[in-house]
Amino acid sequence: MLPIGKVSHRSITTVISAYLLTGLIFCLAFTQAGEPSEFFSSLRIALAIILLPIFIKFSLQLLVAPFSGLVDFCRDRKHTDSPLSVSILIPAWNEEVGILNTLRSALAADYSNYEVIVINDGSTDGTDQLVTNFLAQYPETSAIGLRYFNLENGGKASALNYAIARAKGEIILTIDADSIMHPQAISNIVKKFSSPKVAAVAGNVAIGNGHVGLGIIQQLEYICGFFMKRADSVFNAVYIIGGAAAAYRKQALLDAGGLDHGIITEDIEISTRLLGMGYQCRYAPDAIIYTEGPSDLKSLCNQRLRWKYGRFQTFLKHRKLFFRTASTSNIYLSWLLLPVALYAEVLLLLEIPLLTLFFTSVIYTGDYITLSLCILLISAIVSFQTSLDFQPRFHLKMLCYAPIAWLIWYIVDAVEFQALIRSLKKLTRNETLKWQKWERKGICNSNQPSPDS
Repeated sequence: MLPIGKVSHRSITTVISAYLLTGLIFCLAFTQAGEPSEFFSSLRIALAIILLPIFIKFSLQLLVAPFSGLVDFCRDRKHTDSPLSVSILIPAWNEEVGILNTLRSALAADYSNYEVIVINDGSTDGTDQLVTNFLAQYPETSAIGLRYFNLENGGKASALNYAIARAKGEIILTIDADSIMHPQAISNIVKKFSSPKVAAVAGNVAIGNGHVGLGIIQQLEYICGFFMKRADSVFNAVYIIGGAAAAYRKQALLDAGGLDHGIITEDIEISTRLLGMGYQCRYAPDAIIYTEGPSDLKSLCNQRLRWKYGRFQTFLKHRKLFFRTASTSNIYLSWLLLPVALYAEVLLLLEIPLLTLFFTSVIYTGDYITLSLCILLISAIVSFQTSLDFQPRFHLKMLCYAPIAWLIWYIVDAVEFQALIRSLKKLTRNETLKWQKWERKGICNSNQPSPDS
């Protein structure tokens, strides 16, 4: 069973405090009469206008996402009955904690035509010995091919490119070496390649250690973020496909020239590049991959620094995709997703003064009703997104955090803000960023919850 860990007294105290603060706001909304203020009324209108692009994107995604199931049903019917051959690539750098569980989950997949390739990118821990011992005990008569490449350290992109060139599958599926694959993940993700125009498909990543501490914040963030990919998938424009659960048409990868060694988030860059080439990228919400999220704040901040820095690198490299008018352009991507994503970074820089103005207006005018309505709306959206996930039982506890999700998002924003500041500093100084590691405890792969449970 995926471990959920023990809830600390600090976590309980924090949650109780968040509930008390939320309750206090609702009490004030019912007991205090707001005093109108022309200045603060004008200020709120200005704030609403500033947030309008974000609101338009968010509203469109919420409206479209529930229809993704119907769209997928119509698309998946076109999928060929003969299973496409798949190569599962597991890049590993100092992954002795979780590599064997990842490998076992990949070999236990409910799919008939696939191979598994482990690429050791110059690990200095016990990764090589563990995989070598596993290979020595692996039955030669197994129908599932298992290969192992032990390379000198050259980076994740280099390791994956090496394996892609030697992979036998028509579909390349990458998973991280700290992840656990659900048995139906391959078959569910392959169905999305129903058209030769589909070059990449994102799987549904869940935080395996997401029921305690910082994992709660990450799990809630992943649930809501991946829900929005449903809308992006309807428009064939999923531009963030994380390497923990990413599938590619091999020929499309070769046509694109492989992964970029110079960008630290090579997974985001290649999906954006494929979209720029006119390919389609989709999302498979029922292709579940469990991954281990950072369990301490420093590691989480460093992870988000890498993501933020790599996304900026991708934006700079593919800046011509913004507001592109070519006939092959994806309008949803070029005119909404990418511009609003960059605009959101600008707003993040201004979030502290904007929030200060907003809460000052609430306290000064005593208009807690507006704030209460915002909290109710956020709670409803989080509950809606959690309930529609393909593993509602696994995420059931997240519903308890829906009423205080508005406060959780501020924690997420604080982590993103530090990543933004550090990224901008490195970009302006033309500094590089190395891959960060954090201490992993591992997640196990027995008794996994079913995606449809």
